[in-house]
Amino acid sequence: MRFASYEHLGRRRLGVVEDDGRLYPVPGHDSLLDLLRTGRLHEAGAATLDVPAGPHLRDVTLLPPLQPPTVRDFVTFEEHVEGVRRSVDGTAGVPDQWYEAPTFYFTNPYAVIGPYDDVPMPPGSSVLDFELEVAAVIGREGRDLTPEQARDHIIGYTVFNDWSARDLQSAEMRAGLGPCKGKDTATTLGPYLVTADALEPYRDTDGFLRLALTAEVNGEVVGKDLLSNMSWTFEEMVAYASRGTYVMPGDVLGSGTCGNGGCLAELWGVRGEQSPPSLKPGDAVTLTVEGIGTVSNTVVPGAQTVPLPTARKRPRLRP
Repeated sequence: MRFASYEHLGRRRLGVVEDDGRLYPVPGHDSLLDLLRTGRLHEAGAATLDVPAGPHLRDVTLLPPLQPPTVRDFVTFEEHVEGVRRSVDGTAGVPDQWYEAPTFYFTNPYAVIGPYDDVPMPPGSSVLDFELEVAAVIGREGRDLTPEQARDHIIGYTVFNDWSARDLQSAEMRAGLGPCKGKDTATTLGPYLVTADALEPYRDTDGFLRLALTAEVNGEVVGKDLLSNMSWTFEEMVAYASRGTYVMPGDVLGSGTCGNGGCLAELWGVRGEQSPPSLKPGDAVTLTVEGIGTVSNTVVPGAQTVPLPTARKRPRLRP
């Protein structure tokens, strides 16, 4: 099943998307997150068979499928790490530590936008980039899970675009805390939540989902890859995320950016120049994931930077 959050006639709704593009409203639920917390997603989806058809996709505004309580973004594609590391800090290869565990950082759940929303330029940035990813969504609470157990905790998948201000990211990562404001302006989710069972036919013998990924800028293809080129499965990522803590319904776990042009920075690292150029207002980025769908966002001017002072040297007085 495909679940969509949408706005129609001034009301936010939740519906199941049929192959003809018709939406069938979920009875008694307008929030996918609230529905996930009940543990009855499939039952609610099946109940739409007994309700009248709603509007067509072309007549609604698609929203992010859900507003996640947390967003973890992993980095599981070796090819991406190679290219971006060369682009961001001029270093070749992949850090040895990368191979030890599926590393992630927490990004901003308040920055989530819909599949066709405009993306503002991050304040203070002139080097904007996209990142083509797929995200798993947690359907039920779990802690200290094995990968085998984790499969039952993944309720579905969606397209994930981790918009990145590369100039801010490069500067702030020198402080050793990872990307912060460089990843803080927008994260696209959509167009739907596709339930995990619907993607089982794409699973290969190694347990990876073999989905074709395509990135376009202004209608020109700049990247193509397979999701199965990940170095860890989503189940392994969920198991790692749950070590010593909880994963909860609605949590989003991004795959990390795919290789072979999954973002511009990787191409810059490979080519030794900013080609294609960084994104600017008016540019449209379209990402397509086989079996899930397409998102397309246009870059627009952003807010002006609010000036702040640099760090002050303090006398280090003591009480």
